[in-house]
Amino acid sequence: MPPAPHKKRHRRFPALRRPRRPETPRRDQRGAVYAALDLGTNNCRLLIAEPAGDGFRVVDSFSRIVRLGEGLEANGALSEAACGRAIAALKICAGKVRALGARRLRGVATEACRRADNARDFLRRVAAETGLALEPITAEEEARLTLLGCAPLLDPRHPFALVFDIGGGSTELMWVALSKTSPPRLLGIESLPLGVVTLAETEGGGALGPGEYDALVERIGRRLGPFDAAHGVAGRIAKGEVFVLGTSGTMTTLGGIYLDLPRYDRSRVDGLTMEAARASAIGRRLARMAPAERARHPCIGPERADLVALGCAVLEAICRRWPVKTLRAADRGIREGLLIEMIAADRDNAAGTPPGRRARGRP
Repeated sequence: MPPAPHKKRHRRFPALRRPRRPETPRRDQRGAVYAALDLGTNNCRLLIAEPAGDGFRVVDSFSRIVRLGEGLEANGALSEAACGRAIAALKICAGKVRALGARRLRGVATEACRRADNARDFLRRVAAETGLALEPITAEEEARLTLLGCAPLLDPRHPFALVFDIGGGSTELMWVALSKTSPPRLLGIESLPLGVVTLAETEGGGALGPGEYDALVERIGRRLGPFDAAHGVAGRIAKGEVFVLGTSGTMTTLGGIYLDLPRYDRSRVDGLTMEAARASAIGRRLARMAPAERARHPCIGPERADLVALGCAVLEAICRRWPVKTLRAADRGIREGLLIEMIAADRDNAAGTPPGRRARGRP
């Protein structure tokens, strides 16, 4: 998981152009801007963009580790400390949205707010203290938005794709039909309660010897069986019919280490194709390290040092269950899906055609 950026980055997306400087333009210098906010179990992430060609270009962004789900596995509720961290980050997001005068905002909350007994109270508090109305979404909606955001990185030369998202509170598996002439079609999803934050609470975040790591991978792998049986994934992979893509901090962290980067660089990692065997070997090496040693790596940092090996164990389980030679890393997902959907809805409205799904929420 790459460290949260300390300054704004202009992000490239397929068929999109780099925005002009200055990095934080005044509202009257640009057209309509849209804001997408994703409050996860581990991260609070904001993306603000304006339409450009067939897609969008990023105007501003924000990411902070808040560990909203800390203690959730043991207590069934969001802790006061975790709520405070999340609200502090959300206040920064609200300020950015207001400063740029976003036409539309959609903010979503995922696994931690699906599971916590006090999630409704927390979201009411968020609205009162920040002015942001966050929508707790289902695992199905989370998968749909993730797939929409990642679609440009899929390879339609394969008839199927296996897409996975190793999050803070859960891991989403998506079975997708691909076509050269139509958008990817979601055939099935499974949301497993196996996220890096929840695993850290049950397994700890320290060094794992080979036996401990393999035992954890085996336990996780057993949870993948029903999804495999439902969709015949292993058989399709054996025939070379499946493209595999992972979107998560685990994947992007591994991408940075895979490339031996001196610091995380999204432009080099997003869309990176990795040899699965080499990625697994990096994960096993990270698992053997103590958190302090992991923290010194520039693509990990101290905030994620206790989490990254657990994400690697989930990835290892996926690679063992469904062995492929290569897999692709994506540094994109829900926020990009939200932006694509909101912009498309407004374009449909402007053209007088019924939108497939209307964007929701205003700052």
